[in-house]
Amino acid sequence: MPGEDTTAPDPEELASLPEFYHPCVDRAGENVAFYYDEHGRNDLYLLDWEARTHWKVTSGEVPRNARWPIQWRGDGTGVFFHLDEDGDEQNDIGIWHRSGETDVAVEVDGQGILLDSTRDSRWILFASDAGEQLNVYRYDTEKQACEQLTSYDSPVMQAVYGPDDDRIAYVTNATETLENRDVFVMTAAGCDKRRLSIGGRGSQSRVAAWFPDGERLLISDNAQDLRRVGIYELSEDTIEWLGPHEAEESAIDVSPSGGYVLATRTRRGATMPVLYDMATKEGRELDLPDGVSSFGSGRTASFVTDTTVVFAHSRAAARKEMLAYDLCDHERSVLLPAAYGDIDSGVFFDAEYVTYQSEDGLEIGGLLYDPRETTDETGEHPGVVIVHGGPHSRASKRFDLYAQFLATRGYGVFQPNYRGSTGRGRAFKEAIHGDWGGMEQADIAAGGRWLKARPWIDEDRVAVFGGSYGGYSVYCQLTQYPALWATGVAWIGITDLHRLYEEDMPHFQYLLREQMGDPEENYALWRERSPIEHVDRLERPIYMIHGVTDVRCPIEQARLFKDALVDRGWEEDEDFAYTELEAEGHGSTDIDQKVRMLRHLDAYLTEWL
Repeated sequence: MPGEDTTAPDPEELASLPEFYHPCVDRAGENVAFYYDEHGRNDLYLLDWEARTHWKVTSGEVPRNARWPIQWRGDGTGVFFHLDEDGDEQNDIGIWHRSGETDVAVEVDGQGILLDSTRDSRWILFASDAGEQLNVYRYDTEKQACEQLTSYDSPVMQAVYGPDDDRIAYVTNATETLENRDVFVMTAAGCDKRRLSIGGRGSQSRVAAWFPDGERLLISDNAQDLRRVGIYELSEDTIEWLGPHEAEESAIDVSPSGGYVLATRTRRGATMPVLYDMATKEGRELDLPDGVSSFGSGRTASFVTDTTVVFAHSRAAARKEMLAYDLCDHERSVLLPAAYGDIDSGVFFDAEYVTYQSEDGLEIGGLLYDPRETTDETGEHPGVVIVHGGPHSRASKRFDLYAQFLATRGYGVFQPNYRGSTGRGRAFKEAIHGDWGGMEQADIAAGGRWLKARPWIDEDRVAVFGGSYGGYSVYCQLTQYPALWATGVAWIGITDLHRLYEEDMPHFQYLLREQMGDPEENYALWRERSPIEHVDRLERPIYMIHGVTDVRCPIEQARLFKDALVDRGWEEDEDFAYTELEAEGHGSTDIDQKVRMLRHLDAYLTEWL
C-alpha cells in the first residue's frame, strides 16, 4: 500500500524533485522543447526524438516560474517564451535561437501573451493589455513594428493562424452577456471579422486548431451544459459534433494530415486523452491509468507524426512523465521519466473520488487522501481541506505537491470541487456567478464537516488551506464559519473585492464583473462578500502568505487584513502569522520558492495542529 513502512520526505527533498512543463514538438517532429529544472533552476531543454536524449539549452535566461507556455517558431529555428520580472507576469516575449542565443523578440507594455507565429516567422501574434483591454496584436519582425488587430471591450485570449497564415481564428465576446464567448475569423491583417454560429448567447465557445485544408476548425462549446467537441465547416456554417456527449470534453489538436482529432475528457477527477478517427468519427480514450494529461501549445505541437503524440501524464500517487503514444497500436513509451531522487515512490498516496451533500442538498465531488498507513500516537489524524483556486478550476487526480506533502506527514487531506468548479458542465460552473463568498463557501464548509466525520480524523485538528481563490475561501471560511476550523492558511488570497478591482489588470477586471456584476451597481454585495468587512468574526488563528510581486491578487490584499487584525488588537506571532514572499508573484514553480513555501506551511501546521 502507498505510504506503508515509509518515512515522510523532507520538504526540501520533495520540493527539489525535478519537474518538467509545457512539452512542445517542433513542426518537423525532430525535437521536443520543454521547461525543466533538473539543475535546480527552470531552464529550456530540448529532447531528441530519435535518440531519446535531452539537454539544457539556456542558462538562467528564462523565467524561474514556468507558469506561461512555450512555443516553437513557425520555421522551427527557435522557441518563444514569456519573460517577466520576479513573477510579476508583465510579460515580454523572449526567444531562444538554435544558434544558442536568447533575446527579447517583442517588448510589450503591460502583460503580453504569446498566441502564434507564421510559418516563415515574420509575424508574431500575441495578446496585450497595453490598451484598455487584452486584444490581439501582430509584430512584424522585418520592420520591427507592432500592429493592433482587434479592439474589443472584452478580452481576447485565444488566437491561431490558419494553415496558410492568411486568416486568424480567435475568441472574444461581442455581446452584452458577459459570460458569452464566440469564435471569430478574420484576415491576417485584422479585416473582415466574422462571428461563427456556435452555441447560443451566454455559452462559451473555443477554438483549438485549424484543419490542414483551411476550411474547418476544431472547436468546443458548452451550450448543452457539458462541453463538447465539434468540427466547424466554414463554407457551410455547419457543425459536426463528436462523441456521445456524456462527459465534459475539450478540444486539443488536429493531426498534421487532419486524420485524427485529440481531445480530453473529464470524469470523476481524471482528465483523460480521447482520440477521434476522422474516417469513422469514432472516439476512444487512450490506454492510460486514470490521471491528468496535458498537452503543448501551438499548431500540432503534440504531434511528432500523424499517428504519434507527445504529452505529459501524472496520477495522484505518481509524478508526471513525458510520454510518446502510438495512436495505431495504442502503445506508449516514456520519453522523460518521473524523478523521485532518493524518495521511495511508494510513499505517495492515491486519491479517492467521493461525493457528499452541501447544505442545500447539491451533490459535491472531491478527492480524499487517506494517510492511515502511517501512524501517530493517538491513532487519530489531523486534517486539511485544500481549496482550489479559480474559481473556475478543479481538483484533479494529478500529482499535487501540497496534497502529497501533507498526506505523507499524516494529515487527512480533502479537496472539494465546490460549485463554480469546472468539469461538471456550464450550470454547475456558473452557479457561483453573482454569489462569490456564498453557497460555494457552504460547499467548502460541508466538505470540512464531511472530513471531520471520518472516524480516523481528529475533529479538533482540521485546518483549511488554499491559494488565490482558495486563499479568498480561507478568509471567508474563518469569518463565516469561525468555529468550524482549528486554523487556516490563506496563500495569495483576496480580502477586499473593490480594492482588487481597482488594482487588477483589465482582463481580470472583466472576469470580476462577469462573476460578481458591476462593482458600483452591486456595491453592497461586493462589500458583504469581502472578508475584510468581517474581521471581527474571526475566532481562530490565521496564517497569511503572499508574494510581493503578485499582480493577480496584489500584496495589498494581505496587508489590509493584517492591519485590520492589528487594529482589532491581535498580535502577530501570537494570534496570527504573516509572511511576505520576496521576488515571488502569484505562486511559483521555482524549486527554491517551493521549498520556502513548504517549510512555512509545515512549520505553521505543526505548531497549530
